[in-house]
Amino acid sequence: MRWRGRRQSDNVEDARNDGGGGLGGGLGGGGRLPMGPRISTGGGGLSGIIILVVLFFALRACGIDPMQILSGGDEGSLPGGGQVTQGGAPANDEMTQFVSTVLAETEDTWNGIFQAEGLKYEEPKLLLFSGQVKSACGYASAASGPFYCPSDRKVYLDTAFFNQLSKQFGASGDFAEAYVIAHEVGHHVQNLTGILPKFNQMRQRMSEADANAMSVRVELQADCFAGIWGYYTDQKGLLEQGDIEEALNAAQQIGDDTLQKRMQGYVVPESFNHGTSAQRQRWFAAGLKSGKLSDCDTFNNPI
Repeated sequence: MRWRGRRQSDNVEDARNDGGGGLGGGLGGGGRLPMGPRISTGGGGLSGIIILVVLFFALRACGIDPMQILSGGDEGSLPGGGQVTQGGAPANDEMTQFVSTVLAETEDTWNGIFQAEGLKYEEPKLLLFSGQVKSACGYASAASGPFYCPSDRKVYLDTAFFNQLSKQFGASGDFAEAYVIAHEVGHHVQNLTGILPKFNQMRQRMSEADANAMSVRVELQADCFAGIWGYYTDQKGLLEQGDIEEALNAAQQIGDDTLQKRMQGYVVPESFNHGTSAQRQRWFAAGLKSGKLSDCDTFNNPI
């Protein structure tokens, strides 16, 4: 990916010197699989949830704030939400420059998409941490992988995950890393358009198996939104040979089935909450191919 020399986002905070180290490590048995939002949700039917995206734009055009209608003031997920660890100015190391540049590219993409609908995109913050972090969604360690907290609208990233992604999961390359960031930003888009608040309302009345099944659809849509970002990044001429293969390989390596086989030697489909390798590849590719939100309807189409 041709990222050097491009605009860097001002929305990156650095808390790597604030948190205690030593809580990181692999995604051991029973640990949360990587790249998911810190959300909790309630029950209800899946049918029509994608209409929330259309409804969001329609309500905003009429001067109505749909977030007040959908969220009910409670978007958090993990228990014990508290004060966010405040990050300082980001360091100027190469990894920080890369993360800041990729975040800026996602800002450009989603600002453009929202502007086309006559709306203003509210850019998320991205907080870099080391080892552990306290977010508005609760405490998390590096073992949780990157995550998005809808309560404070921040992406949380321990950049050591990229080393793990490459060495433990066999998914190397800068565009594989960019895909991770774009996936989490995809959850922010879901939050802004009301999908995550609706998911929060629905999950409380669902069985664990049904909640996992719905979580898969949420995650696959975030993969598709990452693909939309990839589409516009390619339109800018920023992709290099092999970049798309890097992202697809990352999607392959962090699929629920692949991770479970690697960690425990067998798979438990009813416990999947992110999607299989094939599903993650398919939905990222769908967004990458067209760049259209309408092609990211994971709720009303077979996955």
